[in-house]
Amino acid sequence: MAGAVELRRATGSDGEAVRRLVFAVLREHGLTPDPAETDADLCDLESAYAGGSFDVLIDASGIVVGTVGLFRLDAQRCELRKMYLAPTYRGQGLGKRLLAHALERAQQLGFRRVELETTSVLAAAIRLYESFGFRPFIPDHMSANPDRADRAYFLDLGHTEV
Repeated sequence: MAGAVELRRATGSDGEAVRRLVFAVLREHGLTPDPAETDADLCDLESAYAGGSFDVLIDASGIVVGTVGLFRLDAQRCELRKMYLAPTYRGQGLGKRLLAHALERAQQLGFRRVELETTSVLAAAIRLYESFGFRPFIPDHMSANPDRADRAYFLDLGHTEV
């Protein structure tokens, strides 16, 4: 049992722990971290996610065990980014909790559509996205790093106030 966790907004001081977690999960799945390009948003979370949000899941000892970001694309759309969980925290419903939180936050921020890019090797994440109603689409441009993103999904959010 992994124990109690807290979900909170990330701060600049979380940057190193976030990078450590994200890069470890990428390597676990045979993917290469790319801090100069694809993962450059992790260098300054507060600036990169201005107009959106970046949150961390913290365990009882204060360690970052999960992440989820909403990157503002324009006034109506955001991109779900960097949703990852440490291996020992998987299978406990925390991925669902992160995604539900992100979608609620997107509505609070006034976004009407959430998009994401992912890779086929992250099959569990894809099943989760699809279970929440995300549908595949082909964006105008796919990720600059096709090894990291070969699929894209979107979800149109309801127009109700949260």
